[in-house]
Amino acid sequence: MSKRDFYEVLGVAKGTDKKEIKKAFRRMAMKYHPDRNPGDKSAEESFKEVNEAYEILSDEQKKAAYDQHGHAGVDPNARGAGGAGGAGFGDVFGDMFGDIFGGAGGGGRSSVQRGSDLRYTMDLNLEQAVRGTTEEIRIPTQVECKPCGGSGAKPGTGSKSCGTCHGQGQVRMQQGFFSVQQTCPTCHGNGKVINSPCQSCHGDGRVQEYKTLSVKIPPGVDTGDRIRLTGEGEAGVNGGPSGDLYVQVSVREHKIFTRDGKNLYCEVPISFTDAALGGEIEVPTLDGRVKLKIPEGAQSGKMFRLRGKGVTQVRGGGQGDLMCRVAVETPVHLNKEQKDLLRKFHDTMEATKGKHSPKKSSWFEGVKSFFEDS
Repeated sequence: MSKRDFYEVLGVAKGTDKKEIKKAFRRMAMKYHPDRNPGDKSAEESFKEVNEAYEILSDEQKKAAYDQHGHAGVDPNARGAGGAGGAGFGDVFGDMFGDIFGGAGGGGRSSVQRGSDLRYTMDLNLEQAVRGTTEEIRIPTQVECKPCGGSGAKPGTGSKSCGTCHGQGQVRMQQGFFSVQQTCPTCHGNGKVINSPCQSCHGDGRVQEYKTLSVKIPPGVDTGDRIRLTGEGEAGVNGGPSGDLYVQVSVREHKIFTRDGKNLYCEVPISFTDAALGGEIEVPTLDGRVKLKIPEGAQSGKMFRLRGKGVTQVRGGGQGDLMCRVAVETPVHLNKEQKDLLRKFHDTMEATKGKHSPKKSSWFEGVKSFFEDS
Protein backbone atom coordinates (compact mmCIF):
# COMPACT_ATOMS: atom_id res chain seq x y z
CA MET A 1 0.00 0.00 0.00
CA SER A 2 1.31 3.47 -0.85
CA LYS A 3 2.65 5.54 1.98
CA ARG A 4 1.50 8.88 0.69
CA ASP A 5 0.42 11.40 3.28
CA PHE A 6 -3.09 10.47 4.39
CA TYR A 7 -4.30 14.09 4.24
CA GLU A 8 -3.01 14.30 0.68
CA VAL A 9 -4.83 11.08 -0.21
CA LEU A 10 -8.17 12.59 0.90
CA GLY A 11 -7.35 16.03 -0.47
CA VAL A 12 -7.70 17.88 2.85
CA ALA A 13 -5.37 19.97 4.96
CA LYS A 14 -3.93 18.90 8.29
CA GLY A 15 -6.21 20.10 11.07
CA THR A 16 -9.40 19.58 9.06
CA ASP A 17 -12.28 18.58 11.35
CA LYS A 18 -13.85 15.13 11.36
CA LYS A 19 -16.97 16.21 9.48
CA GLU A 20 -15.01 17.60 6.53
CA ILE A 21 -12.73 14.54 6.50
CA LYS A 22 -15.79 12.33 6.17
CA LYS A 23 -17.13 14.45 3.28
CA ALA A 24 -13.78 14.21 1.50
CA PHE A 25 -13.68 10.45 2.04
CA ARG A 26 -17.13 9.96 0.52
CA ARG A 27 -16.20 12.04 -2.48
CA MET A 28 -12.95 10.16 -3.13
CA ALA A 29 -14.48 6.74 -2.46
CA MET A 30 -17.23 7.34 -4.98
CA LYS A 31 -14.64 8.50 -7.50
CA TYR A 32 -12.45 5.37 -7.24
CA HIS A 33 -15.10 2.77 -6.45
CA PRO A 34 -14.45 -0.46 -8.46
CA ASP A 35 -18.04 -0.57 -9.69
CA ARG A 36 -17.47 2.78 -11.36
CA ASN A 37 -14.08 1.75 -12.69
CA PRO A 38 -14.42 -1.90 -13.77
CA GLY A 39 -11.07 -3.50 -14.58
CA ASP A 40 -9.08 -0.41 -13.58
CA LYS A 41 -6.34 -1.67 -11.24
CA SER A 42 -5.12 1.85 -10.57
CA ALA A 43 -8.58 2.94 -9.38
CA GLU A 44 -8.82 -0.17 -7.20
CA GLU A 45 -5.48 0.66 -5.53
CA SER A 46 -6.58 4.27 -5.01
CA PHE A 47 -9.84 3.01 -3.51
CA LYS A 48 -7.93 0.92 -0.96
CA GLU A 49 -5.62 3.84 -0.26
CA VAL A 50 -8.57 6.16 0.41
CA ASN A 51 -10.06 3.56 2.76
CA GLU A 52 -6.81 3.25 4.67
CA ALA A 53 -6.44 7.02 5.00
CA TYR A 54 -9.98 7.47 6.27
CA GLU A 55 -9.67 4.59 8.73
CA ILE A 56 -6.75 6.37 10.39
CA LEU A 57 -7.99 9.97 10.23
CA SER A 58 -11.52 9.13 11.38
CA ASP A 59 -10.20 7.58 14.61
CA GLU A 60 -9.22 10.27 17.13
CA GLN A 61 -6.45 8.22 18.80
CA LYS A 62 -4.94 6.99 15.53
CA LYS A 63 -5.20 10.46 14.03
CA ALA A 64 -3.35 11.96 17.01
CA ALA A 65 -0.59 9.35 16.70
CA TYR A 66 -0.34 9.92 12.96
CA ASP A 67 -0.21 13.72 13.35
CA GLN A 68 2.64 13.36 15.83
CA HIS A 69 4.73 10.57 14.33
CA GLY A 70 3.45 10.10 10.78
CA HIS A 71 3.17 6.55 9.41
CA ALA A 72 5.58 5.30 12.05
CA GLY A 73 3.14 6.27 14.78
CA VAL A 74 0.40 4.00 13.46
CA ASP A 75 0.56 0.30 14.15
CA PRO A 76 -0.08 -1.44 10.81
CA ASN A 77 -1.69 -4.36 12.63
CA ALA A 78 -4.45 -2.03 13.81
CA ARG A 79 -5.39 -1.05 10.28
CA GLY A 80 -7.11 -2.73 7.39
CA ALA A 81 -10.36 -4.61 7.13
CA GLY A 82 -11.50 -5.87 10.50
CA GLY A 83 -8.32 -4.70 12.28
CA ALA A 84 -8.52 -4.58 16.06
CA GLY A 85 -9.93 -1.28 17.15
CA GLY A 86 -10.24 -0.11 13.54
CA ALA A 87 -13.28 1.07 11.71
CA GLY A 88 -13.25 -1.98 9.41
CA PHE A 89 -13.91 -1.97 5.68
CA GLY A 90 -17.52 -3.02 5.99
CA ASP A 91 -18.25 -0.61 8.86
CA VAL A 92 -16.83 2.37 7.01
CA PHE A 93 -18.83 1.80 3.85
CA GLY A 94 -21.91 0.63 5.67
CA ASP A 95 -22.02 4.11 7.19
CA MET A 96 -21.25 5.75 3.88
CA PHE A 97 -23.95 4.06 1.83
CA GLY A 98 -26.53 3.71 4.58
CA ASP A 99 -28.31 6.89 3.50
CA ILE A 100 -28.35 5.77 -0.14
CA PHE A 101 -29.55 2.17 0.21
CA GLY A 102 -31.48 2.44 3.47
CA GLY A 103 -28.98 0.25 5.31
CA ALA A 104 -27.93 0.53 8.92
CA GLY A 105 -24.45 -0.22 10.07
CA GLY A 106 -25.12 -3.48 11.84
CA GLY A 107 -28.17 -4.86 13.54
CA GLY A 108 -31.72 -5.11 12.33
CA ARG A 109 -34.17 -2.33 11.82
CA SER A 110 -36.83 -1.94 14.46
CA SER A 111 -40.36 -2.53 13.23
CA VAL A 112 -41.67 0.00 15.77
CA GLN A 113 -41.78 3.40 14.12
CA ARG A 114 -42.93 6.83 15.20
CA GLY A 115 -45.88 8.24 13.28
CA SER A 116 -45.44 11.07 10.80
CA ASP A 117 -45.89 14.70 11.81
CA LEU A 118 -48.78 16.59 10.22
CA ARG A 119 -49.11 20.24 9.23
CA TYR A 120 -52.29 22.32 9.12
CA THR A 121 -52.45 25.93 7.91
CA MET A 122 -54.92 28.04 9.90
CA ASP A 123 -56.15 31.29 8.34
CA LEU A 124 -56.97 34.02 10.86
CA ASN A 125 -58.11 37.60 10.56
CA LEU A 126 -56.10 40.32 12.30
CA GLU A 127 -58.48 40.60 15.23
CA GLN A 128 -58.25 36.87 15.97
CA ALA A 129 -54.47 36.93 15.75
CA VAL A 130 -54.13 39.92 18.06
CA ARG A 131 -56.69 38.87 20.68
CA GLY A 132 -56.30 35.10 20.50
CA THR A 133 -59.03 32.60 19.75
CA THR A 134 -60.03 28.96 19.98
CA GLU A 135 -60.79 27.26 16.68
CA GLU A 136 -61.94 23.77 15.76
CA ILE A 137 -60.19 22.03 12.89
CA ARG A 138 -60.93 18.77 11.10
CA ILE A 139 -57.96 16.86 9.75
CA PRO A 140 -57.40 13.53 7.99
CA THR A 141 -54.93 11.29 9.80
CA GLN A 142 -53.75 7.72 10.16
CA VAL A 143 -54.94 6.19 13.44
CA GLU A 144 -54.33 2.81 15.01
CA CYS A 145 -56.61 0.09 13.67
CA LYS A 146 -58.89 -0.94 16.54
CA PRO A 147 -59.77 -4.51 15.43
CA CYS A 148 -56.12 -5.61 15.29
CA GLY A 149 -54.76 -3.17 17.87
CA GLY A 150 -52.22 -1.85 15.34
CA SER A 151 -50.56 -5.22 14.72
CA GLY A 152 -51.86 -5.54 11.16
CA ALA A 153 -52.75 -9.19 11.76
CA LYS A 154 -56.26 -10.61 11.71
CA PRO A 155 -57.67 -10.78 15.27
CA GLY A 156 -56.71 -14.11 16.83
CA THR A 157 -53.62 -14.47 14.63
CA GLY A 158 -50.17 -12.97 14.71
CA SER A 159 -47.04 -12.38 12.70
CA LYS A 160 -43.87 -14.43 12.30
CA SER A 161 -40.23 -13.66 11.70
CA CYS A 162 -39.40 -12.94 8.05
CA GLY A 163 -37.66 -15.90 6.44
CA THR A 164 -35.71 -13.71 4.01
CA CYS A 165 -33.96 -11.41 6.50
CA HIS A 166 -34.50 -13.62 9.60
CA GLY A 167 -36.16 -10.77 11.47
CA GLN A 168 -33.42 -8.20 10.79
CA GLY A 169 -35.45 -6.06 8.38
CA GLN A 170 -32.45 -5.83 6.06
CA VAL A 171 -30.50 -8.03 3.70
CA ARG A 172 -26.87 -7.76 2.65
CA MET A 173 -26.23 -7.45 -1.09
CA GLN A 174 -22.79 -8.57 -2.34
CA GLN A 175 -21.26 -6.86 -5.39
CA GLY A 176 -17.79 -8.24 -5.98
CA PHE A 177 -15.80 -7.66 -2.79
CA PHE A 178 -18.07 -4.75 -1.83
CA SER A 179 -21.33 -5.22 0.08
CA VAL A 180 -24.16 -2.98 1.25
CA GLN A 181 -27.31 -3.49 3.27
CA GLN A 182 -30.73 -2.93 1.78
CA THR A 183 -34.27 -2.99 3.12
CA CYS A 184 -35.68 -6.50 2.96
CA PRO A 185 -37.95 -6.77 -0.10
CA THR A 186 -40.17 -9.36 1.59
CA CYS A 187 -41.09 -7.63 4.87
CA HIS A 188 -40.17 -4.09 3.75
CA GLY A 189 -37.98 -3.57 6.80
CA ASN A 190 -40.45 -4.75 9.45
CA GLY A 191 -38.63 -8.00 10.20
CA LYS A 192 -41.98 -9.78 10.37
CA VAL A 193 -44.54 -11.09 7.88
CA ILE A 194 -48.28 -11.43 8.33
CA ASN A 195 -49.99 -14.45 6.77
CA SER A 196 -53.53 -13.38 7.72
CA PRO A 197 -53.82 -9.58 7.37
CA CYS A 198 -56.51 -7.67 9.23
CA GLN A 199 -59.47 -7.01 6.96
CA SER A 200 -59.97 -3.49 8.31
CA CYS A 201 -56.46 -2.13 7.69
CA HIS A 202 -55.23 -4.77 5.19
CA GLY A 203 -52.13 -5.45 7.25
CA ASP A 204 -51.00 -1.85 7.69
CA GLY A 205 -52.05 -1.58 11.33
CA ARG A 206 -53.52 1.87 10.69
CA VAL A 207 -56.61 3.30 9.02
CA GLN A 208 -57.42 6.81 7.83
CA GLU A 209 -59.98 8.78 9.77
CA TYR A 210 -60.97 12.41 10.24
CA LYS A 211 -60.70 13.88 13.67
CA THR A 212 -61.83 17.22 15.08
CA LEU A 213 -59.49 19.12 17.38
CA SER A 214 -59.92 22.29 19.40
CA VAL A 215 -56.88 24.53 18.93
CA LYS A 216 -56.20 27.41 21.30
CA ILE A 217 -54.46 30.30 19.55
CA PRO A 218 -52.63 32.59 22.01
CA PRO A 219 -52.92 36.38 21.63
CA GLY A 220 -50.32 38.09 19.48
CA VAL A 221 -49.53 35.36 16.93
CA ASP A 222 -48.42 36.39 13.46
CA THR A 223 -47.98 34.79 10.05
CA GLY A 224 -45.34 32.06 10.24
CA ASP A 225 -45.88 31.17 13.92
CA ARG A 226 -46.39 27.46 14.63
CA ILE A 227 -48.32 25.75 17.39
CA ARG A 228 -47.39 22.15 18.16
CA LEU A 229 -50.00 19.68 19.35
CA THR A 230 -48.01 16.78 20.75
CA GLY A 231 -49.22 13.32 19.78
CA GLU A 232 -51.93 14.57 17.41
CA GLY A 233 -50.11 13.50 14.24
CA GLU A 234 -50.34 10.11 12.56
CA ALA A 235 -50.34 6.97 14.65
CA GLY A 236 -47.07 5.06 14.94
CA VAL A 237 -46.38 1.73 13.29
CA ASN A 238 -46.50 -1.46 15.38
CA GLY A 239 -47.22 0.39 18.59
CA GLY A 240 -44.79 3.26 17.99
CA PRO A 241 -45.59 6.74 19.36
CA SER A 242 -47.78 9.11 17.39
CA GLY A 243 -46.31 12.08 15.55
CA ASP A 244 -47.16 15.70 16.28
CA LEU A 245 -49.49 18.16 14.58
CA TYR A 246 -48.08 21.57 13.67
CA VAL A 247 -50.63 24.33 13.17
CA GLN A 248 -49.13 27.01 10.91
CA VAL A 249 -50.64 30.48 11.37
CA SER A 250 -51.46 32.65 8.35
CA VAL A 251 -52.98 36.09 9.02
CA ARG A 252 -55.14 37.57 6.26
CA GLU A 253 -54.67 41.14 5.05
CA HIS A 254 -56.78 43.75 6.84
CA LYS A 255 -58.75 46.47 5.06
CA ILE A 256 -57.50 49.23 7.37
CA PHE A 257 -54.45 48.10 9.33
CA THR A 258 -51.10 46.63 8.43
CA ARG A 259 -48.88 45.01 11.03
CA ASP A 260 -45.14 45.21 11.56
CA GLY A 261 -44.13 43.26 14.65
CA LYS A 262 -45.98 44.74 17.61
CA ASN A 263 -47.01 47.96 15.86
CA LEU A 264 -50.06 48.61 13.69
CA TYR A 265 -50.15 51.14 10.86
CA CYS A 266 -53.04 52.86 9.13
CA GLU A 267 -53.54 55.77 6.74
CA VAL A 268 -56.06 58.42 7.76
CA PRO A 269 -57.38 60.82 5.08
CA ILE A 270 -58.01 64.37 6.32
CA SER A 271 -59.51 67.37 4.57
CA PHE A 272 -57.55 70.36 3.34
CA THR A 273 -59.18 72.59 5.95
CA ASP A 274 -58.45 70.16 8.84
CA ALA A 275 -54.82 70.06 7.78
CA ALA A 276 -54.58 73.86 7.54
CA LEU A 277 -56.65 74.88 10.56
CA GLY A 278 -56.17 71.84 12.77
CA GLY A 279 -58.94 69.95 14.49
CA GLU A 280 -59.94 66.69 16.06
CA ILE A 281 -60.88 63.60 14.09
CA GLU A 282 -61.93 60.03 14.92
CA VAL A 283 -59.60 57.18 13.99
CA PRO A 284 -60.25 53.43 14.28
CA THR A 285 -58.37 51.05 16.57
CA LEU A 286 -58.90 47.36 17.25
CA ASP A 287 -60.60 48.41 20.50
CA GLY A 288 -62.93 51.00 18.95
CA ARG A 289 -62.72 54.62 17.85
CA VAL A 290 -60.51 57.21 19.53
CA LYS A 291 -59.97 60.95 19.07
CA LEU A 292 -56.84 62.17 17.30
CA LYS A 293 -55.87 65.84 17.55
CA ILE A 294 -54.52 67.30 14.32
CA PRO A 295 -52.32 70.38 14.88
CA GLU A 296 -52.63 73.46 12.72
CA GLY A 297 -50.58 73.22 9.50
CA ALA A 298 -50.29 69.43 9.47
CA GLN A 299 -48.53 68.16 6.35
CA SER A 300 -49.53 65.14 4.31
CA GLY A 301 -47.57 62.08 5.40
CA LYS A 302 -47.11 63.20 9.01
CA MET A 303 -47.15 60.24 11.39
CA PHE A 304 -49.04 60.29 14.70
CA ARG A 305 -48.46 57.70 17.42
CA LEU A 306 -51.26 56.29 19.60
CA ARG A 307 -49.42 54.51 22.38
CA GLY A 308 -50.63 51.13 23.59
CA LYS A 309 -53.05 50.65 20.68
CA GLY A 310 -50.91 48.07 18.90
CA VAL A 311 -50.26 44.38 19.56
CA THR A 312 -48.97 42.45 22.55
CA GLN A 313 -46.70 39.89 20.91
CA VAL A 314 -47.03 36.23 21.81
CA ARG A 315 -43.42 36.19 23.05
CA GLY A 316 -43.93 39.23 25.29
CA GLY A 317 -42.12 42.54 25.18
CA GLY A 318 -44.95 44.98 25.95
CA GLN A 319 -47.80 46.28 23.84
CA GLY A 320 -47.06 48.09 20.60
CA ASP A 321 -48.49 51.33 19.22
CA LEU A 322 -50.83 52.39 16.45
CA MET A 323 -49.11 54.62 13.91
CA CYS A 324 -51.52 56.88 11.98
CA ARG A 325 -50.22 58.50 8.82
CA VAL A 326 -52.38 61.41 7.66
CA ALA A 327 -52.99 61.95 3.96
CA VAL A 328 -54.32 65.39 2.98
CA GLU A 329 -57.13 64.91 0.49
CA THR A 330 -57.54 67.33 -2.39
CA PRO A 331 -61.20 68.42 -2.71
CA VAL A 332 -63.00 67.30 -5.88
CA HIS A 333 -66.28 68.15 -7.67
CA LEU A 334 -66.19 71.82 -6.60
CA ASN A 335 -69.03 74.15 -7.56
CA LYS A 336 -68.48 77.66 -8.95
CA GLU A 337 -68.68 79.37 -5.58
CA GLN A 338 -66.12 77.03 -4.06
CA LYS A 339 -63.77 77.52 -6.99
CA ASP A 340 -64.06 81.31 -6.73
CA LEU A 341 -63.27 81.16 -3.04
CA LEU A 342 -60.22 79.01 -3.70
CA ARG A 343 -58.98 81.42 -6.37
CA LYS A 344 -59.30 84.34 -3.94
CA PHE A 345 -57.52 82.25 -1.32
CA HIS A 346 -54.77 81.46 -3.85
CA ASP A 347 -54.32 85.17 -4.60
CA THR A 348 -53.86 85.95 -0.91
CA MET A 349 -51.29 83.15 -0.64
CA GLU A 350 -49.31 84.50 -3.61
CA ALA A 351 -49.30 87.97 -2.10
CA THR A 352 -47.41 86.71 0.94
CA LYS A 353 -44.52 85.43 -1.25
CA GLY A 354 -44.32 81.91 0.12
CA LYS A 355 -44.76 82.73 3.79
CA HIS A 356 -47.41 80.03 4.17
CA SER A 357 -45.67 77.42 1.97
CA PRO A 358 -42.08 77.16 3.22
CA LYS A 359 -41.41 73.79 1.55
CA LYS A 360 -42.64 75.06 -1.81
CA SER A 361 -40.48 78.17 -1.59
CA SER A 362 -37.34 76.28 -0.57
CA TRP A 363 -37.90 73.72 -3.30
CA PHE A 364 -38.16 76.35 -6.04
CA GLU A 365 -35.09 78.10 -4.67
CA GLY A 366 -33.22 74.81 -4.93
CA VAL A 367 -34.37 74.33 -8.53
CA LYS A 368 -33.30 77.86 -9.43
CA SER A 369 -29.89 77.34 -7.87
CA PHE A 370 -29.49 74.03 -9.72
CA PHE A 371 -30.01 75.59 -13.14
CA GLU A 372 -27.82 78.58 -12.35
CA ASP A 373 -24.94 76.31 -11.32
CA SER A 374 -25.29 74.09 -14.37
